[in-house]
Amino acid sequence: MAGIYDYSVPAPDGTEVKLADYQGKVMLIVNTATGCGFTPHYKPIEEMYEKYHDKGLEVIDIPCNQFAGQTPGTDEEIHQFCTLKYNTQFPQMKKSDVNGENELPLYTYLKSQKGFEGFGKSPAALMMAGVLKKFDKDYKNNPNIKWNFTKFVVDREGNVVARFEPTADMKKVEECVASLI
Repeated sequence: MAGIYDYSVPAPDGTEVKLADYQGKVMLIVNTATGCGFTPHYKPIEEMYEKYHDKGLEVIDIPCNQFAGQTPGTDEEIHQFCTLKYNTQFPQMKKSDVNGENELPLYTYLKSQKGFEGFGKSPAALMMAGVLKKFDKDYKNNPNIKWNFTKFVVDREGNVVARFEPTADMKKVEECVASLI
C-alpha cells in the first residue's frame, strides 16, 4: 500500500505539490471553505502555522466546494479572501474534491487511515449530526469527509495520527500538533 509521501496535490497554477517534499515535517491537512460557519478556523490554523512552521509544521490547505457550495470562488479569489481576512501565510492548493468519484487520491488514502469517529457532544456537534442526517443517513458508518475543516495530522514519519472533525476544539488540534513538533 502506498504511503502519504506517494501522493501529491495540485497547486492553483496546475503544478503538483509532492508530499514527499514534506518528509520529516508534521503536516496538518485540511479541507477549507471561505463561506462556512467553521471558516474562522483559519485564524487558529494560521496561529499554529506561525508558531510551529519554523519547527517543522506544514499546513496543506485544500479548498473544497462539496459542502453546501461554501467555497464558490476561484483559486485566486480564495487566496485573496484568506490573506486579507485571516492573513494566512501558508499556501492554498487548487480547489478540489475530497469525496466521490473525483476526490483527490490523497483523500482516499487519508480516509483509509482515519475514519469518522463522531462529532463529540458539543452544541456544534449536535447541529452537524442533524445536518448530516439530511445528506447521508449512514454518515456514522462511512469514512467520508463530513464537512469543511476536517483536519488530518501527519507525524514526521508520515503516519496519519489523528483526524479532527470540524466540531473538534482547535485547542485539541494544537495539542496534537505540538506533541509531534
